[in-house]
Amino acid sequence: MKERQLLVDETKKLSIRKQCKALNIHRSGLYYAPKPENEENLAVMKTIDRRHINKPTHGVLRMTDYLRGLGYRINEKRVRRLMRQMAITAQYPKRNLSKLGLAEYIYPYLLRNLDIVRPNQVWEIDITYVPMAKGFMYLTAIIDVYSRFVVGWSISNSMPTDWVLSVLEEAIATYGKPEIINSDQGSQFTCEDWVNTLKKHDIRISMDGKGRAIDNIYIERLWRSVKYDHIYLNPADDGLELYKGLKQWFYEYNYKETHQGICRKIPVSLYLQQVA
Repeated sequence: MKERQLLVDETKKLSIRKQCKALNIHRSGLYYAPKPENEENLAVMKTIDRRHINKPTHGVLRMTDYLRGLGYRINEKRVRRLMRQMAITAQYPKRNLSKLGLAEYIYPYLLRNLDIVRPNQVWEIDITYVPMAKGFMYLTAIIDVYSRFVVGWSISNSMPTDWVLSVLEEAIATYGKPEIINSDQGSQFTCEDWVNTLKKHDIRISMDGKGRAIDNIYIERLWRSVKYDHIYLNPADDGLELYKGLKQWFYEYNYKETHQGICRKIPVSLYLQQVA
């Protein structure tokens, strides 16, 4: 396996924790090491990711057929394992098949027919797979729905709950708390730590219907933008390169680019105009 690359400098006076915070990385992502998948699996995963961005309703069977059509000799079991590794599921309404014991942490979707008219009224959070030149990492982000301003983001080698909580806590410390935060029903969000943290901040909890991509549509659009505008065009060689590229992309997204969904305004102008 490729030698691990240190993302922070242990010789600096600034603590490792503070360096990680400054770099928007969780300590689990302190070292970047390629994931233990062979080259063919990594190529398949990159193909699955692109296909899922364009065809989010395709599940294991249709994804397998698509890959076979491209010439891959692959079975459904392997595709299912890779999609789970990537935290990808087909997006369509289906029965709630969550494991027993997690039902108490699943909350209803609160955004249907809700007029979102101000910043910090609703935030959305999600996690996505990020392909690299060799290996992959995960990216989480929080977006303010009204302004499309990204209030927090981070990269990590894994997807622990404390990682997404640290991104949330930093966003709240910087921009204040939202009235509602919406997520999917992933394990990071249907757990005691996540629910208790939101209750502590008096934030209302909203969750997508199982398999409904449109319930978290604004951050899904963010993923499409960051992947097509940056990640696919600039596959990073290591975690530090990935971080630097994403930092520049999110800065331009928030402070430079206009967006059709908000009447061709720049997110920061719409966000700070009413938050200030």
